[in-house]
Amino acid sequence: MAHRSGTVLLVEDDDDVRNAILEVLEDNGYRVIGAANGKDALDTIRTTSLKPALVLLDLMMPVMDGPTFRAAQRDDPTLEGIPVVVLTAHPRGEETAASLQAAGFLRKPISLEKLLATVGRFCGAGVPNGSF
Repeated sequence: MAHRSGTVLLVEDDDDVRNAILEVLEDNGYRVIGAANGKDALDTIRTTSLKPALVLLDLMMPVMDGPTFRAAQRDDPTLEGIPVVVLTAHPRGEETAASLQAAGFLRKPISLEKLLATVGRFCGAGVPNGSF
């Protein structure tokens, strides 16, 4: 299968949710990196030469939550331009996403169609396997 352009960084502490989203995105041709919390996500994107085209960010996580990750990301000139889409079941999630200046918001449980449409907006059309 051809890989779509860009890599998605999925920051989600629930293993089952993270694995399900990873599988769906990979099955649809996306390269996905998973992280269990904001600290792991920052460590990952700071130590790899391949920067994600999109961050899918849960808000409530142990170690480093979504808002703390977003503040650190926005303070880092090498990471601040990466768009973030907030994923949450929190009733005020959309308001929180707006306050974080996120590029988008998806409410959990996430609709497969909305997930793929949102990721597609940031990761573009397919490119040959192995290319970025």
